[in-house]
Amino acid sequence: MSNIQSQSAEKPQFYLEEDHHPEGSTNLGFWLYLMSDCLIFATLFATYAVLGRNYAAGPAPADLFDLKLVAINTAMLLFSSITYGFAMLQMERGAKQETLFWLAVTGLFGLAFLGIELYEFHHMIHEGATPQRSAFLSAFFTLVGTHGLHVTFGIIWLVTLMVQVSKHGLIAENRRRLMCLSMFWHFLDVVWIGVFSVVYLMGVVG
Repeated sequence: MSNIQSQSAEKPQFYLEEDHHPEGSTNLGFWLYLMSDCLIFATLFATYAVLGRNYAAGPAPADLFDLKLVAINTAMLLFSSITYGFAMLQMERGAKQETLFWLAVTGLFGLAFLGIELYEFHHMIHEGATPQRSAFLSAFFTLVGTHGLHVTFGIIWLVTLMVQVSKHGLIAENRRRLMCLSMFWHFLDVVWIGVFSVVYLMGVVG
């Protein structure tokens, strides 16, 4: 009888009670990831610099790029970075609903950016400027498409965090995740400024 009571008193543990994951290690790991992403984009920029003038008797940047449309697209991404900053300010205040509002606005700007980029790709392909048409177009679609893919993943991450904040509030874990996404989102802004300057402006004006 005593054995049964002692066994019932010792409840099995199905998980380990450990301390929270150190915040510093998360930031360090994410910075290392961003550095690896920097290497990827640096490689793509270098590839474009080498191949960007090889048109193979096909269309050149001045024949394809609409700088007004690209400027609008650039504004969409820059505005999204500003609104994400507003979301972080509201997070510091502990204002959950305001944080979610500005995150939603950021996501809408990101979707507008992707929509314009997809429209540009569709228009170029419709005109016969496909990636296999020339080395310039192969490098262009790879560089700009890789950035667009990062923005897509960023929006998915953003929506996921909005769900987490809605359910659990602005707890320490969600604050840390929002900070990581903030670094990622601003990093994409910096990369796009490079794309806009090197690919579009220099391609049309140069």
